[in-house]
Amino acid sequence: MKLKTREMPYSEVIKLKPKKHKKPLKPFFLLALVIRILSFFALLGVKAEFKKIGMERLSKKEPCLILMNHSSFIDLKIVSTLLFPRRYNIVMTSDGFVGKNLLMRLIGCIPTQKFISDSLLVKDILHCVKKNKTSILMYPEASYSFDGTATPLPQSLGKLVKKLGIPVVMIRTYGAFAYDPLYNNLQTRKVKISAEMEYLLSPEEIKEKSFEQINSILKEQFSFDNFRWQQENGIKITEKFRADCLNRVLYKCPHCNCEGETEGKGTTLTCKNCGKVYELTEDGFMKAKNGVTEFSHIPDWYAWQRECARQEILSGEYKIECEVDIYMMIDTKCVYKVGDGVLTHTKDGFSLVGCDGQLNYTQPAELSYSLYSDFYWYEIGDVISIGTPKVLYYCIPKSKKDIVAKARIATEEIYSQSI
Repeated sequence: MKLKTREMPYSEVIKLKPKKHKKPLKPFFLLALVIRILSFFALLGVKAEFKKIGMERLSKKEPCLILMNHSSFIDLKIVSTLLFPRRYNIVMTSDGFVGKNLLMRLIGCIPTQKFISDSLLVKDILHCVKKNKTSILMYPEASYSFDGTATPLPQSLGKLVKKLGIPVVMIRTYGAFAYDPLYNNLQTRKVKISAEMEYLLSPEEIKEKSFEQINSILKEQFSFDNFRWQQENGIKITEKFRADCLNRVLYKCPHCNCEGETEGKGTTLTCKNCGKVYELTEDGFMKAKNGVTEFSHIPDWYAWQRECARQEILSGEYKIECEVDIYMMIDTKCVYKVGDGVLTHTKDGFSLVGCDGQLNYTQPAELSYSLYSDFYWYEIGDVISIGTPKVLYYCIPKSKKDIVAKARIATEEIYSQSI
């Protein structure tokens, strides 16, 4: 999926009127029907199977909060199949509205900013549940998984569940990550996909539990490992491009400790600094082709990178500084390319300067528990996004070295050390 963009000087973009907030609409049924039909044919290709657990407890017209793990774009097709004809609003990142604002509103989408405090979102959700009598679909992780395991959930999620007081339903997907992992440049694989939809919490159970207890339940529900699932179920990924761009996730070589020099191509990951070569096997393991295999499991490798970043932060050595192309989102007409600059990340937060000295934005570390970072963002490039509810900055690194995953890891570690 591509994004409508336009080049415009920063001095002109900051004069534009910000998008006006509008209350979410009740989903237009005919559009939901069209999406359901299109999804049916798309899911035929992956031989999708679905299972419902305890859903007889939920009446057809009773609003509920639907929480789903986020693995790939096919998630929306799974949802439209499982939930139809139930009317539901979808909490969606605001850049998804660019160039198609009316369509997204008619579908029932609610815009929000990832990992940025949005006081209007809860009001919008309450409006949908109380007035529109619709259900709410949320991807509480807010971002696709990089390494196939769960990303952090917001601590405010339990409070939202308590405030809504409506049934909570969980949708878990299996195979969606293996079918289209984020790092692999939208190259899909031949993988069978399945999903479970389970009635998780009733209004009575929500009322008797604290939000901390609810958070604990949800954290357990969002504990998964897609590579482990692949291995334990004997799923073979035979495509010859399966390791393409894997360096986005595994950016640090465990043999020589060099960062930003790994290259994923074909079925192998190679460190250009020391020459170590690893194969991503058909069953989802990493296997060294020359020497010892330090990490055979990709999430273990990723966890090691997290520990390395944590030690850098504790020692005061952590710093990312990178030249970037800068895009801005003010309204939903398009995303504006305003120039270039330098993005810096330290334990104190982010700093973005550029556009011939006109732009100077800082974002403190305590502002967010994670980071909106993405691979191959709308087919433009890898991205790090920072900003406020009024203006978002999308920073596309010019360097070929992979920093996006490390920036997200470091953001989470810096935040966890501050609380």
